[in-house]
Amino acid sequence: MTGQDKKSRNGAFWAKALERAHLGVWDWDLRTGDCFYSATWARMLGYDETELANTSDLWLQLTHPDDRERALASGDRHIAGQTDAIETELRLRHKAGHWVWVLDRGGIVERDASGKPVRLMGVQTDISKQKAAEAELEQVNVRFRLALAASGTGIWHHDLDTNKSYWDQRTRDIFGLVSDTDEVTDDLWHTFLHPEDKAVTEQAHLAPIGTQDVVAVQYRIIKRDGEIRHVESLVRFIADTQSAGQILGTVRDITEEKLREMELAYAARHDALTGLWNRSAFDRLLADHIAAGAPLAVFYVDLDYFKALNDFAGHAAGDQALKSVAAGIRACLPRTAHAARLGGDEFALLVPHCDASQAERIATAVLGAVREADLGTAASARKLAASIGIAFIDDATTTVADALACADDACYAAKAAGRNRFAVFSATVESGSGGLNAARVAADTVDAMEDGRLKLFGQEIHLLGKPWQESRHVEVLARLVGRNGRLVPPGEFIPVAERFGIASRLDRWIIRTVLSRHGAALRSGALTLGFNLSAQTLSDPQLWEFVDSVIDETGAPHSAIGFEITETAAVTNFDAAEQFVRKARERRCRVSLDDFGAGMSSFEYLRRFPVDTIKIDGSFIQHITESRFDREIVLAITSIARSLGCNVVGEKIERHDTLTMLSDMGVAFGQGFFLHRPEPLEQIVARATGVRRRARPRDPWRVEVQVRPASPEHVSAGLPRRR
Repeated sequence: MTGQDKKSRNGAFWAKALERAHLGVWDWDLRTGDCFYSATWARMLGYDETELANTSDLWLQLTHPDDRERALASGDRHIAGQTDAIETELRLRHKAGHWVWVLDRGGIVERDASGKPVRLMGVQTDISKQKAAEAELEQVNVRFRLALAASGTGIWHHDLDTNKSYWDQRTRDIFGLVSDTDEVTDDLWHTFLHPEDKAVTEQAHLAPIGTQDVVAVQYRIIKRDGEIRHVESLVRFIADTQSAGQILGTVRDITEEKLREMELAYAARHDALTGLWNRSAFDRLLADHIAAGAPLAVFYVDLDYFKALNDFAGHAAGDQALKSVAAGIRACLPRTAHAARLGGDEFALLVPHCDASQAERIATAVLGAVREADLGTAASARKLAASIGIAFIDDATTTVADALACADDACYAAKAAGRNRFAVFSATVESGSGGLNAARVAADTVDAMEDGRLKLFGQEIHLLGKPWQESRHVEVLARLVGRNGRLVPPGEFIPVAERFGIASRLDRWIIRTVLSRHGAALRSGALTLGFNLSAQTLSDPQLWEFVDSVIDETGAPHSAIGFEITETAAVTNFDAAEQFVRKARERRCRVSLDDFGAGMSSFEYLRRFPVDTIKIDGSFIQHITESRFDREIVLAITSIARSLGCNVVGEKIERHDTLTMLSDMGVAFGQGFFLHRPEPLEQIVARATGVRRRARPRDPWRVEVQVRPASPEHVSAGLPRRR
């Protein structure tokens, strides 16, 4: 290889090396002032090598203003012999406009005979990524330092070779150590340890040695003034090939956290208002006591009239009452007992080894404590009472839910029996409508009348073949909204209300509420309303006194009011029912015999009761198009009713063919899902009053129905006869 070839090869080699290494070379001749810049230098800044003039100050023109003085000073110090080389970091402007960080390294490569520098060469390396990483790391460090400051965490380390320890300022503050230096004696930390925690803590700090584990340890220290603080350390071993290594750790005071932890633990188990156990804590206690197998008594205490107190005197008075009741309950219990507030105005008690006589004494004392509770001046005129249910548990397999359910059922029985008393759960009483579940429903019905969960609905009664506006009569219905939000139909709570003796109270509530809300609509003739009456209501000697007073208060006319009585209700007290019908007729209130035909004595009632309307029991209507027997019954009832001057209503009309057949058989009125599904009474009244403003008042029950006799063949075939 010739010298020229070698020179050419070396030139290509170095050019390629510079390109691969992303290095830019500069060569400055101090005698002429010329400065050479390599093509790689230009490309590093986004330029083609022909775009930049090789002037001595080209690099200075492209340097960031903030970096120029530092870069010039680095070169001047080297030329003056103050440094061995030029080394500085600066920013150069890229062709695209952004700044490129470079590391500039170089030095004198040639001097004249007198030793004066005449030529300098150097290399500039793009370090933008490194600078970005450094900036990001600095941000991380800033956040780390802020986090340490915010968390109050101190840093310390112990050198195993020198046996020296170093605590930063925050660590010294935590231990209450006054010192101007980080270095502390190796045994200082041990002197702060609480005697009860000393051995475990020292062992935990040595545990990470030789591993990569991070050990967390909490312990107590005693400061020099005697104050005890709770601290937490994270400890890790840092290996070093040149030494025995170091133990690196953090320390943080959590004393306040410990206090909050204790407070939260207390709050997690106790009711914030009364200080009694809360529901979850009581459930755990009850589960433990049941599992232990010892006999115990569970009390379910439900305050009576508490909602009325809240509404009357406000929540502050209600809170005061609950706190006073809780204190009174505590005073009634033996030391081994537990009391909890389950929520709202409900409490539960757990009394181990409690027999029937002791349970009675406790329940009596609790009832007295509730009656004597301090309700404050805002509610001084009111009193509280309680209903208490007691369940005795001696089976270790009983669940907490079952134990509370038994006591709860007994509580409902006490409430249904009149309140301000206690009842004991009996396992021999069957559940369902005949047992304590029925008592629960009865008590809930009473509460619903007070707290707005008893809703008024209505179902239209139609003049068959005509729009409802031609009759405008509505049967008033009631729906109970359970505490879980479920709508309870009357078939579930009406029989229970009758069994527990609250049906009359329920009927009175419905009558008063409806007439108070819609008396004006009745006065205008917009519609008429029918009320169902229970046997208890029919037997009430003061019923008409009540009805008359409500009518006087609301201005609702007697003629717009109807009452529906069933055979079942009438047979319970025949004389009372007969007297009721007589008084209703005197006042021009309409009376309907409901569910007619369901009993064997239905026709006998027509002899005794001069009613206005007969409502044929729905069991004869539902299958009338398929059953000849049902058709014959309906024809007979319709014929007799017509001869007595009574209107006839067919109930439970659910199909069009049923409607057509009833109309052809002479049944004037109908009621059922096919004609109208029950809806809130307010909506029906609003619709009726809107229509009534445009119509002339008329008697909705006064109709003339012309019916051609149906032939037996037509009736038997179950086909509607053509008119």
